[in-house]
Amino acid sequence: MPSQEEIVAKINDLQNGEMKQVTVGETDVLLARQNNKFYALHAYCTHYGAPLAEGVLNGNRLVCPWHHACFDVTSGHQLEAPGMDGLPSYEVRTEGEDVIVRVNDPEAERETPPMVKKDASNNQVYAVLGGGAAGAYAVEAMREAGYTGRIIMITRETDIPYDRVNCSKEFLQDEAPEEWMPLRSEEFYSDLDIEFMMGKTVTKVNAAAKKITFKDGETLVFDKLLLCTGGVPRKLEVPGNQLDNVFTLRSMKDSERIRDAGKTPQQVVVVGSSFIAMESAWSLSKLGCEVTVVSPDSAPFADKWGERIGKMIKHLHEENGIDFRLGEKVGKLEGKDQIERVVLETGEILEATLVLIGIGVQPATGFLEDISLEKDKGIQADQYLKVTPDVYAAGDIVHFPYMGDKVRIEHWKVACQQGRIAGYNMAGKKEPYKMTPFFWSTQQETNFRYVGYVKDYDRIIYDGNVEEEEFIAFYIKNKKVLAALGVNRDEEMAAIQELIREDNMPDLDDLEAGYVDYLSYLS
Repeated sequence: MPSQEEIVAKINDLQNGEMKQVTVGETDVLLARQNNKFYALHAYCTHYGAPLAEGVLNGNRLVCPWHHACFDVTSGHQLEAPGMDGLPSYEVRTEGEDVIVRVNDPEAERETPPMVKKDASNNQVYAVLGGGAAGAYAVEAMREAGYTGRIIMITRETDIPYDRVNCSKEFLQDEAPEEWMPLRSEEFYSDLDIEFMMGKTVTKVNAAAKKITFKDGETLVFDKLLLCTGGVPRKLEVPGNQLDNVFTLRSMKDSERIRDAGKTPQQVVVVGSSFIAMESAWSLSKLGCEVTVVSPDSAPFADKWGERIGKMIKHLHEENGIDFRLGEKVGKLEGKDQIERVVLETGEILEATLVLIGIGVQPATGFLEDISLEKDKGIQADQYLKVTPDVYAAGDIVHFPYMGDKVRIEHWKVACQQGRIAGYNMAGKKEPYKMTPFFWSTQQETNFRYVGYVKDYDRIIYDGNVEEEEFIAFYIKNKKVLAALGVNRDEEMAAIQELIREDNMPDLDDLEAGYVDYLSYLS
C-alpha cells in the first residue's frame, strides 16, 4: 500500500507531555509531544486495543489506560507487559506551524524487537518449566537478548501459552473463541526455534545436578533453568469433593469443561470469594446459571480493599441476580455420583448441579529437591530473579524484593514482566526487576484497577464516591501511599502508577482535602 501523509496538527496544539489521536488517511495515529519533539505511533495498545490517547505520558513512558502496558514513546518499544509487542512508529516532521505524519504501512499493527535464532554450534540448553505468561515472555526475551542455544518449554498442558486471565471472563462466558486465546501462534515459536515438551509432569528438579525428572521416567539435563510453574488450586477438604461437576479453575481446559456444563443452565454454588471465584460467578450467571456464592468472608475482597468496597462489590453482583451466603463455610458435598447438594456447616442445604471451588492457589513447587521453600511453598529470588547461579524464578511462585521487603504477588502483569526480566538475565543481561505491581479485575462489567502493593494498611483515603462506582481508594501505611484501587478513573490510575513508581505521590493532606490533579505531577 502506498504511503500517505497529512497535516495532523499545528505545533502549538500540543504542549510537552500531551498527546491526542489523529488520522492519516484511514489510519488512526497517536501524536505525542515530549521534550519539544513530536512522535507518531500506532494509536491502540497491542494488548486489548485500548485507545492510548486516553492513557498518560510520563517522560518517555506511555502508559495504557486499561491494563497499564508501557511503551517508549520515542520508539514504540514495549517497556512493560501485558501484551507481547511494541507499537509501530511513523515518520513525523514539522514545516512552519504544521505537524505532518507519514504512514508508510497503514496495515502495521505490531513492533517486535530483533530476535536471534538457534545456532547449531551452540549446544547449551535453557529449560523453561511452566507454559504460562512468565514462560512465554521469557523465551522471547532470551532470543531478543541474543541467546542462540536450545530453549525448551516444559508444560503439563497441551496448549501453547495463552491468555489465562480470560479463563474466568470472556472465554468462560463463551464470548471468546479458542483461536483468540494463544499469546502467539505456533509458527511464531517455530520461527524462533522454541521447543515444547507438552503434557509432561515433573516429579523432581535437582538444581545442583541440573537435572529434571519426569513422571514417565524421562530426564532432561539443562544448563540454565527458569522455574515458572504458577499455582495449583486449593482443594476444598470436605466429604464429597470428588463428585462429578465439582470443579476448580486454573487452565483453559478447566474453563472449557465448566463452560460446556454451564451452557445447560445449572444451579451453581461458587465456594469462595476470590477474584477467580467472583469473576466466574459473574460469567456463569451470564450463561444463564442460577448462582450462589458461599464464603466465610463478610464481603468479597473486604480483607484486601476494605468493607466499604466489599459491600459495593456484593451489591453489584446482587443487582445482577447472584445470591450470597457470607460468613458461612461448606460442611460437605452430597450426591450419588454427581453433585446434588451443598451442605453448609450451619445445616442449610443448597441444591446444586455444579460447584466451582475458588479458594485460592498455592505455589506449584513440590517437585524441588534441593531448593528451600518458604512457609507458603514459594521460593526466594534476588532482584535479578536468580535463585541459584543457574536457576531463575518468575511468576506466582517467587518471593522477590519490593520496597525493602520480600513479597510474592499472583498478578498476570507481574508474571509477564518477571518472565521477561528473568529471560534477559539468563541470556547474560543484568537487569533488576523493579516494576510497580498492577492488577485488574472485572466484576459485572465494572473494571477495577489496582496499582502498588500493601499487605496491610493503616487507613484508606477515598477520592470520589464508592457507592456510585467512580472512585480512587488510597491505601496508607506509615503515612505513605503504597497502593491504590480505582473504578472508572482510568487515566488517573495510569498516572498514579507512575507516581507510586517514582515515589512522587501527593501529600496525604492534599489527598484528604479533595480532588488532586494527579496528571500535573507527571514529568
